Formats: sequence, C-alpha cells, structure tokens
Amino acid sequence: MGGNIRLDNAVTDVIGVIPAAGRGTRISPLPLSKELFPVGFQDGPASSHPKVIGQYLLEQMTRAGIERCFIVLGDGKWDIPMYFGRGETVGIELAYGVIRNSPGTPYTLDNVFPFVSDKIVAMGFPDMLFETEDVYCRLFDAFRKTPCDVMLGLFPADHPHSLDMVAVTAEGVVERIDIKPARTDLTESWGVALWTPTFSRFMHDWLATNNHPDSSQARHREREISVGHVINAALEASLTVRAVIVSDKPYLDIGTPGNLMRAIRKRTPRPEDD
Repeated sequence: MGGNIRLDNAVTDVIGVIPAAGRGTRISPLPLSKELFPVGFQDGPASSHPKVIGQYLLEQMTRAGIERCFIVLGDGKWDIPMYFGRGETVGIELAYGVIRNSPGTPYTLDNVFPFVSDKIVAMGFPDMLFETEDVYCRLFDAFRKTPCDVMLGLFPADHPHSLDMVAVTAEGVVERIDIKPARTDLTESWGVALWTPTFSRFMHDWLATNNHPDSSQARHREREISVGHVINAALEASLTVRAVIVSDKPYLDIGTPGNLMRAIRKRTPRPEDD
C-alpha cells in the first residue's frame, strides 16, 4: 500500500497535499466552501449523515495508506478546518496552510513547500468524485514498478476541451500535456498525481523564476498557470514523467452546476417506495 516509498535506496514518507484555495465561482453563491458541499451520505452506522465532497478524496488517500495531509486554504475558508479538524473523523492527520489571492494551483501547492520538500507528494483535487475506489493504490503500484519524478493517474476524458489532456506512449512515458485544447485526438486526462522531492524543488524554483518581473517567462503571469504548465516545463528540463490509467470511468468535477447535479444524483440513494 502507501504510507512510504523507497526512493534512492531510502524509505521516503508520502504526504498528501490538497489545494483548496479556489472560490467556486462557477457554482456560486454558496453558503460554505465548495469542498464542504454535501454529496451523498456517510457509510456504516452514520449512513443518515451527509458526506461532503472533500471527504471522498481523503478516503482515497487513507485507503492507500497515506497518514498525513496538508490542505492549503484560500483566505477566509476557515469552515474547512472547522469541519475536518485534525482529521479524526476521516482517519488521516490533517494540517493546514493558507494562501491569499493564489494566481493558480501550482502556487497553492508551493505554499507548503518548506514542509514537504523532502517528501513524496500525493496530490489530488478536493472537488472531484471518482468511480474507482483505489486510484492512489494503483498510482503507488505503478510508481514502485517504474520510479520517476512524476507519476500521473489517468482517467478517460469526457470533455477534453476543458481538461489537461495527456500525450503518453504505450510504455507510459508522458510526452506533453495539452492544456484545455480546442481540438484533440487525445483521450485521457490526469486527475491525481504522485511526485518526488525533485519535482517539488523544480516547481518551487520555476515559479520563483516565472514570478520575477525581469523573467523571460513573465508572459505566463498574464494567464493562470496550471500544474500542466509546470509539468511541461519539467519535461523540457528532462525530468521523467510517467502515467498510468487508474480508472476506466471519467472523474466528475463538481465545479460546474451540471456536474454538481450529476454528482448529487450519483451519490444519493433513491427513496424506497412506501
């Protein structure tokens, strides 16, 4: 399972990092952070209690043996730590970082770089719902068999124009990320990732360079930088990026009204006939 992975002949801790700085503007106004939107119900004895969308990702991590996780909050999203606390109810030890006015997901992730710089990072988005229950377990297995700097978990893409599409060889080597392409023949998008301290350091340094006013990369600051941009830059710098299919069904991002309604329908049992 997960928990730690052997890297360079040493056992390295795995820690989850979840970006939760977005405002959920596409489904606003909301009375709470979108990561706490109720989607379905708890399992077991508490089955009558609502289950928030962010819990599904945390359960995926704990299922793979991950014991600790950082959630990086946007300013004002204090309801998330109030709800999850230290993670007692979800079986994972939680800590929190805070970033104000994040210009993009990589900056949100980099906010906790000092705390994860020597760890393997398991990253995922807290507003996604997966049909497959063991995506991180599959990701860990692939990494152990073929170590690399970044391992991406792939899903079939139902709306390629709004996703990061992955060009990958039959051997699982990632060639490039096509970010929200208008047209594409690619069929898979990434939804979860595992990366080493090498990539964490690369992203930290690359973001610092991109943020410098005299940088030749300054043009990137005119648009939101995604993790896909950083991965493409890492490929250009000869870091090794691989990918593995972790589900045969697309993930569901609840960040749009249509997908939110679909997620609620999927996870809400039909009432029994009287």
